[in-house]
Order: sequence, then structure tokens, then C-alpha cells
Amino acid sequence: MAFLPRELLALMAALGVVQLIGGYSYRNCIEDQWSNRKSFHCTRRYVGKMSNMTQDLPVTAVNLSICHCNVSQLDNSLSHLQNLQYLSISLCNLKIISGNAFQSLSQLQSLILSFNKLSELKPLLFEDLHSLNSLWLAHNKLQALPEEIFLNTFSLQTLNMDTNVLNNFSNVVRSVAHLMNLTALDLSFNHFTSLSHSSASLPRSLTKLSLKGNKLLTLGCQATLFNYVKLLDLSNNTRLTAMAFRGVDLSHLKFLRLKLTEVDILTFLNISNVSGVQVDFSGTGLKNKTQIEKLCELLRKKHSIMKSLRLDDNGIKSTSFRLHYCPTITKALHLSQNKLQTVKCLDFLDGQEKITEFYAEHNTLLSLSSCRNRSKPALTKLKKLSYRYNRILSVKANAFHLTPNIKVLQLNINNIAFLDHQALKGLQKLQELRLDNNLLTDLFKDTFANTCKLKILNLRNNRVSVIFNGTFYCLKKLTTLDLGGNKITHFEAAGFDGLTKLSKLYLDGNNLKTIKTSFYYAFQDTLRVLDLSRNKIRFLTKDKSSPFMNFSKLTDLKVASQRPYGLTLLPPTLFRGLHSLKSLYLGNNRITHIPCDAFDDLTGLHFLTLDNCCVGGVNLHPGVFKNLRNLTKLILENVGLQNFTKEVFGNLTQLRILQANHNTMQSIPLDALESLVKLQYLDIRNVSLSCTCENSFLQNYTLHNPDLQVVYLYNLQCPEDNSKTFFNFNTEVCFIDLGEHLFFCTAAVIFLFTVTPLLHVKLYWKVKYGYFVFRAWFSEQWSRIRDKEENCKYDAFISYNSVDEEWVMDYLVPNLEGNKSPFKLCLHHRDFELGRDIVDNIVNAVYSSRKTICVVSRSFLCSEWCSLEIQLASYRLFDEHRDVLLLVFLEPISERQLSSYHRMRKVMLKKTYLQWPGPDTTNFLQARELFWSQLRRAIRAGNRVETEDEAQEHYAAQDHQTEERCENQTSDESCYLLP
Repeated sequence: MAFLPRELLALMAALGVVQLIGGYSYRNCIEDQWSNRKSFHCTRRYVGKMSNMTQDLPVTAVNLSICHCNVSQLDNSLSHLQNLQYLSISLCNLKIISGNAFQSLSQLQSLILSFNKLSELKPLLFEDLHSLNSLWLAHNKLQALPEEIFLNTFSLQTLNMDTNVLNNFSNVVRSVAHLMNLTALDLSFNHFTSLSHSSASLPRSLTKLSLKGNKLLTLGCQATLFNYVKLLDLSNNTRLTAMAFRGVDLSHLKFLRLKLTEVDILTFLNISNVSGVQVDFSGTGLKNKTQIEKLCELLRKKHSIMKSLRLDDNGIKSTSFRLHYCPTITKALHLSQNKLQTVKCLDFLDGQEKITEFYAEHNTLLSLSSCRNRSKPALTKLKKLSYRYNRILSVKANAFHLTPNIKVLQLNINNIAFLDHQALKGLQKLQELRLDNNLLTDLFKDTFANTCKLKILNLRNNRVSVIFNGTFYCLKKLTTLDLGGNKITHFEAAGFDGLTKLSKLYLDGNNLKTIKTSFYYAFQDTLRVLDLSRNKIRFLTKDKSSPFMNFSKLTDLKVASQRPYGLTLLPPTLFRGLHSLKSLYLGNNRITHIPCDAFDDLTGLHFLTLDNCCVGGVNLHPGVFKNLRNLTKLILENVGLQNFTKEVFGNLTQLRILQANHNTMQSIPLDALESLVKLQYLDIRNVSLSCTCENSFLQNYTLHNPDLQVVYLYNLQCPEDNSKTFFNFNTEVCFIDLGEHLFFCTAAVIFLFTVTPLLHVKLYWKVKYGYFVFRAWFSEQWSRIRDKEENCKYDAFISYNSVDEEWVMDYLVPNLEGNKSPFKLCLHHRDFELGRDIVDNIVNAVYSSRKTICVVSRSFLCSEWCSLEIQLASYRLFDEHRDVLLLVFLEPISERQLSSYHRMRKVMLKKTYLQWPGPDTTNFLQARELFWSQLRRAIRAGNRVETEDEAQEHYAAQDHQTEERCENQTSDESCYLLP
């Protein structure tokens, strides 16, 4: 029923026969995959109004994210989304929010309005948000808060107003004082100069307060302001001094950050009651030995144990200080973002053997020297050591001799070009080693010989070109090996020996040209993830090898983006044996041919991407996906797909997501879509679907299928006319019922053949009698009409050549417009309207005159305008059947000269014409008198055209009269009236 014509569906819905379900698509938003109409995102949709963005979203929406739009005002366009729990409107240039914008969103729990241009908020804007627990207003232009702004948001726990222009701390305190569930308040990077406030105080529930990046000169607050705060961040207040804390109770703090302030730490610790072990000393100017050791002595007076000591970003250049003056550090020491050039085997950690983590990242370390000959006790508790973001060029042998129990070692993002054979010696408990983003070129057989418990090894983005035999032989517990981004061209035969538990291998971004099964035998029974993307693998012939045949547990395989030309060919046996594979990435390859049996063994595949993988247009062979019955997501973006058929896609019965955008197919057969019974998400953006009857059922299917989301269906344009859209092109002509038309035609014919004989028998004489009565009446009426003279302006229009103008003016006009003949003539020079087009004047003259008299001479026959005039008059004679044309010949003209003037010859054959008697005519005076008499009589005659019988009788009578007249003339007279 869902695929009936729209008109019929609408009628059935109106009658209550069926409930019409709207199309499952949205104009400016996309439902997140697998969200079941609960989660939506609307990105980069520049539609002007928020209502245009959200008007078609369903009431079931729970999460909505809107970003990168251009909506300056938010009205109540969200009122219908009463089930929203998470709402984000960011990077939208939002300036104004109306007071009722969130009126119906009582279930909203998280609201993000960051990165907009809000300068003020309505007092009761959040009045109905009783369930709100997280509010983000960061990166706006707020100057102040209405005191009642959070009046009913009792559930609010997190409030972030980072990077605004707030300058009245008392105003903020009054606004949040009643929020008994508020735990985190971020006021960073505003314009506060002091923390003075009225009698109101921060809520007792507040534990995290950030005031970094303001312009605080003094605190100026009550002593008890921070009584319940546990984490206080005052960093980046560049004018804040130690004296600002005098009299302020800081005893309850668990963490205090004072980075990049003018606070003298030693003075601060002496005048405040803060617990020193809870202070972050990063960026406080403690750069030399004396300052650090005094700090340690001061801390030791009050505390014997501290969890961590943070000395980051202090400009420390050497480790000449001794930390045995400090309280015992039980966890971490942070010396990152300093200017250390050496750490001297961690000598400065003497007396701090309980440290478990040491961070020296973002320094200027150039090398890690050997510690073999050092007599210092080993740091047996140290578990994590990080030297990331330095300039280390080499790591010498026994560099970690004094830290034998390290489990995590981070040496990544350095310039390490040389790693000594014995550099890692002694790290027998090491489990994670990061050497990525360095300049290593060689890995030796014994490089990892002492790290047999290693589980994760990251060597990405180095310059390794060959993996030698036995390089990883000791790493029998290794599960993850990342060799991506190197320059590996090949592996020696035993290069991967020993990796018996490897489950993840990343070889992307190398220079591998072939895939050889022999290299991977060591872990073929354990490997689950294999990444071979961005190599130089290419097949030019129909290779019959099956390199992955024995990878029985492989679930994730990436062979995408082979350089520089892609895979080119896809061998039919390439993926044989991969019965457990779940995800296959083949995108960005220039595959010219996909064999129909290429994916036959991938019976467990759930995800397949072939995006940007084909050259030009591609026709997928029927059955190419026949065994992929468990596939749930298929990406065919920009593959040049020309045909979408059931034979190709019919077996994908579990497919839920299909991305087929940027393709060249012009139609999608309905049976192909109907075979995808579980399809929920269809992306066909930038596909030139023709708006023709071929896609009429597809239009109906996509509009009325309640289980299928078609991405931006309402924005798909017709390739034939970009002003029209696919979803509403006219399909009425496609649903013509041929059977109905045939039925009515057949019924009419049967009725005609049934009734006609009956009428002939019963009414024959009555019909015949009526016919003759009607015929007599019609003839009488017609005679009256045609005999009625026209009410014309002129009696005759004179058509002549200028050469004959003397005859017209001396003879014709006096004889026809004189006293004897009061006719009104139309002459060129006298009666044509000045300024009017000559053609219009001629047409008007012909149709405003009862007759047209053509004065024919040889000059007349050569005139273009005279030719036009006689053609118009002859048109009225032959086509309108009006007897309006009279021919007057001034001189004899031969038949040969008239041969090209066929219309004139036709008139001469049909009508009698007048010949002007010349001076040599016998009795020419009497002849001329008779000439004028005949012409006047012709002008007075009516305009009706005789029938053929009448014409013959008329011509016979004329001939008889002419003969009698000629007989009465003397023998030397000539007859001037010619037939």
C-alpha cells in the first residue's frame, strides 16, 4: 500500500482507510546512524532561520547538534522537540535568543551554546529547564548575567562561561548562589579584576572553580569564599601577587594552579594556609637549584609525603638540584616544558626511590647517556618514563640501567636517529614502548632482546626500510606492532619470527609492493587487524595467489590508497580464506575490474568500503555481493556506479547503511531497494536521478517508507531542470490506467453499434425530414448574409504604378468620382495615412474597400508593391470567396509575359476583365463610353462569389451579349470586352 500513487494514498488517508506516514528524510539534518530517530546533526546548513533547520525533525529526537550555520536568532522553533536531552548550537553566529526558545524542553539535560555572538540573555530564558545539569556558554560576548537567569535550573552541575567579557564577579555569585547541585564553574578568560562580592556566597556544592586568564589584581573576597572549593585555577592572571591571598582561607583546596602569575611561591606558602603538596608549581618561576631546594625544605616542614610534584614550564636548564629535601613523592614528578639538556641518569632523584612516573616532555634533551657505571641505587618503583617532544638524537647503551622496572617508556616525537644495540638493556618489565616520530633507520637483531615482556611497540613515522631476520624474535608477548609511515620495502624471511601473540599489525604508509604469505606465518593464527594501506601494492595480471588464506582470525583488513595508481586489478582469489573478516577497506584505489567471485569467502563481513576506488564508470557484475549476507554497512561513494540492480544488491539482506553518493546512475529500480529489507540509511547525494516515470515508484518509496532515511532527499535536484526537485516532480502521467481508457472506448463503440440500427428503423423518416427542413432554413439564412453589402469606407481601391498615374488622374478619377458616378476611391498619394508602414496602409486599403481595381500595364507587372496589392486582393477572392478584384488592362500583354504571374492568370481565367480602348480603336469614343459604363456596373455589383453552375450561366449570357454587340458593330470596329 505504501507504493500506491500519492493522490490515491492521500484520498485513502482522508477517508480513514490508511494512516499516511510521512517521508523519512530531513531537509537540513541527518540522523546519526544506528540512533533509531533519536540523534541528529545539522552541519554547514546556511538556511537563515532556525525553524528551517528543525521544522521536520521528529518529536523522538533526544540528541541534536547544530554547528557551522548562519542563524543569528533563535526563536521557539525547538518547541516541538519535547524529548530533547542534549542540544548543541555552536559556531552559528547566534546573537539573540528569544525568551521562549527553550519553553517546552523540560527534559533537556545538556545545553551547549558556545562559539556564538551572544551579548545578553533574557532573565527567564532557562525557566523551564528543570532537568538541565550542564550548560556551556563559552566563547561568546556576555557582559553580565540577569540575577534570575538560573532561577529554576536547580539540577545544574556544570556551568562554563569561558571566554566572555564578564567583569562583575558579585553579579555571577548572586546568579549561582542558590544552585545547590553546582559542582563546576568555569569563568576563565573574562574581565574580572577582583573577586569582591556581596553577602551571597558560592554554593557549597561547588568543588571546581576556574578563574584563569582574567585580569585579577587582588582577590578582595571574603575569607570563606573558597571554603568548599577543591580545585582552584588562577593561572594566567599575570598581575596577581602573593599578597592578594592574605587572609583568604585556602585550607580546603586539593589542587591549586598559579601558572603565569606574579605570585612568589615561597612568600605565598609562608602567608597562606594552603597545603603546599596540593599546589601545582608549574610556571611559577622556580628555575634554579636554590629556589627548588628551598621549596622542598618548606614543604617538608609541613608534610612528609606528597603525591606528585609539578615543576613544568619553569625554564629549568639543569638537574643540579637534589630532591631528597622534598617530602617523599609517591607517584609522579613532572619536569616537562623546561629547558633541560640532560637528565644525567636521573641522579637528582636520589632519595625519591618511590616515584612511579617521571615526565620530561617538551625539553631540549639531546641524548640519553649510559648509566652502566653509575653507583647510585636503582629506582625500582619507577613504572613510567616519558621523554616525548625533545631533541634526543641518540640513546646510548644501558641508558635505563637504573630504572629496571619501567613498564611504560615514551621516547616518541624526538630526533632519535641511533638506538644502540644495548640501549634498552635491563628493561625486563617494559610493556609499552613508544619510539614513533623519530629518525630511526635500522632495527637490529638484539635491539629488543631484553624487552621480552613488551606488549605494545610503536615505531610509526621513522625511516626503517628493511626488517631483518630475528628483529622481533624475543617479543613473544607482543600484541600490537605499529610500523606504519616508514620506508619498508621488504622483510627478510624470518623478520617476524617470534611474534606468536601478535593481534594488531600496522604496515600502512610504507613501500611494500607485494604481499607474501611466508612473511606472516608466525602470527597467522592470532592476527586480528592488518593495515596495508598507502603502500605500492599493485596487480597488473590476474594473479591467482591467496596471501591471506591462513589468517583464520583476521577481522579487520585495510588495503586502501595504494600508491601511485592503486591496486588496478582485484585478483579473484585475493581474499580467499578470510571467513572471519568483519571490516574491509578498499577505498581510494583505481580498480578497473572487480571479479564477480572476489568476495565469495567473506561470509562474515559486516563493513565494506569501496569509496573512490574505480576508474570512470563501473558496472558491478551480478552476484558480486552474493555471499555478503551479513554485511550491514556498504560505502560506494564516488565509484562511478552506473547501474543499481537487484542482481547486484539483492543478497544484502542485512544491509542497514548504504552510502552511494557522487555516482552516475540515473535510476534505482524499486525491486533493488525492496530487496534490501533492513536498509535504514541511504545516502544518494549528488546522484543525477532523472525526474522521469522510470523513477516514479522510487519517489513514492523514498517518501513513504517509514524505516528508511534518505539523506537530504528534499534537496535532490532534477538533472533536467535544477529548479525542480526529485521528491515532488509530477508523476501523474506515469499512473494512467490504460485498462480504464480501453473500457470506456470499447463501451462507447458497443453502444454506438447497438443504438444506430434502432434509430435507423424507428426514426429514419423523421430524421430525413428534419434534415431537409434545416437545409432549407440554412440556405435562406446564408443567402441573406452573403447578399448583405459590407459597410466599407471606400467603393474601390485603385492599384496602379506611378508610370500610369497620368491615366488614373486624367481618366479614371474624373469618370468615377465625377457627378455621373459618385464613387469614393482610395488612392495612394491621397488617402494613405502619413507615418504608417506602407504594408499596413496597403492591407488597410484593400480591406476597407469593396473592390480593388488593378490598372495593369507592363510597368505594373514590374512593381513589387503592385504585386503585393494584387496578391492581397486575389487572396480575398480565392480564400475568402469575396468578389472584390477588377482587372483593367491599359495595353495588350502577351500570354508569355503573364506566365510568371500565376495568380493574375488564374483571375483572368475565372473572371471577365476590361481592356482600355486605345486611340486606334474604331469608334473609340463610343467604346470608351461603354468602358466606363461597364466599370461602374462592376463596382456596384455585390461581393458574393458565384457557384460553378452560376458562373457558367453568367459567362454564357455575357458571351451571347458580346456576340450580339459585335454583330451590330461595323466591320472595322473591334470588340474591347474580352473573355
